[in-house]
Amino acid sequence: MPDTNPTTVAVSELRVGLYVHLDLAWMDHPFASNSFKIGTQQQIETIRALGLQRLRYSPERSDPHPSAESAATDTASACAIVPSHPDAAAAPAPVAGTDALPSPAAAPSATQWAQAQRLAQGQCERQYAESSRAAKALFEQVQVAPQQAGQASTELVQSMLSQLTQNVESALRLLADGAGDRSSQHALNVAVLSVLLGRAMGLDGEDLQALALAALWHDVGKLELPQQVRLRDDNFSPSHLKLHQEHVMHSVQWGKRLGLSAPALLGIAQHHELADGSGFPLGLVAEKIAPISHILALVNRYDGLCNPANPIKALTPHEALAQIFATLKARFDARTLSAFIRMMGIYPPGSVVQLSDGRYALVASVNAARPLKPKLRVYDTHSEADEAAWLDLQQEPALNIQRSLRPDQLPRPALNQLSPRPRVCYYFERAVDLHPPDGARA
Repeated sequence: MPDTNPTTVAVSELRVGLYVHLDLAWMDHPFASNSFKIGTQQQIETIRALGLQRLRYSPERSDPHPSAESAATDTASACAIVPSHPDAAAAPAPVAGTDALPSPAAAPSATQWAQAQRLAQGQCERQYAESSRAAKALFEQVQVAPQQAGQASTELVQSMLSQLTQNVESALRLLADGAGDRSSQHALNVAVLSVLLGRAMGLDGEDLQALALAALWHDVGKLELPQQVRLRDDNFSPSHLKLHQEHVMHSVQWGKRLGLSAPALLGIAQHHELADGSGFPLGLVAEKIAPISHILALVNRYDGLCNPANPIKALTPHEALAQIFATLKARFDARTLSAFIRMMGIYPPGSVVQLSDGRYALVASVNAARPLKPKLRVYDTHSEADEAAWLDLQQEPALNIQRSLRPDQLPRPALNQLSPRPRVCYYFERAVDLHPPDGARA
């Protein structure tokens, strides 16, 4: 390693496998510990976003530097989270000499880059549809065969984590909402966001699996409730509110029937507990709440604001994040909230924005290292196919997001082309190391 001081390393030279030490207060970074071994490219990008120039590291606790050959073996493919259904198979990997995708080492044209983004979007859409069907099947199976449903959910989660925890960067991508079951979509949304956030905070192994299973099953107890109190309403009478809150107890009971682990059951039991003690069922304060429960409480609230039972009350992702930070901040663990904002970006996927040059756009995915420079679908007045153009703000230094908008503030042509959905669905992709030429758009 080209460093004259063997105990420090330049941030620009960080790699997976280094055991690093962050000389920062715990509130100033999103990781679970100040000292840890870097396991993913996303962690490297998060460290770079902290503004540090050099880090201390422990050579004796770090992995050997990988050879160029081994470092090149993991080619980036778009969006793999669970095995695809045969009818929804992902596109084959690019082969040298074909037109499928340009080599990451080559400078792609604007058209090639846009095609790569469309391919990634399509693969994510197929993977999401498959996982959504799997989640819906779990909820249909749970009442008649809870043990089998529990085993199937464990297999689903293990497939998810085996892809997510490989040494590649994963990014969050906005998807078109499907016409699926609301309960399964909410469970899947909370699971995807919770797992990404948990990994960003340094969770792995059994902790990450417990978090994913708790996220999938946190509301299963609502099956025991009368239909009229399953979805919380601000106009509930005290008796109806009490009945609604009992879904937590029922969810824990169902979790036991499903054969979930003790940490997963604890996550379910505490997913409505809040750091300031205002949650339920026990009114626990921050230090009494498990780390995975802090994650579940925050992500559950965010998805509830974006995707409420009544679509008229839905907030845009930017509005939801702003409201949590401005008026609900005390309810959530500070470190968890900080990590969530860094992961989602200032303008989370699904946010409708206007750029500094006046154009309208929809945020499609976030650049982890530069949260103010996401990837966008931009309203294109010249598109013959009535299809929005793709743009990476990270490659546009002179262009910025000027403001966030609600969909109803868009001009009708822009609204029709960008087509922001009434419900926000997320999935993660394995990031494609492919950037458009500077200043190019397609």
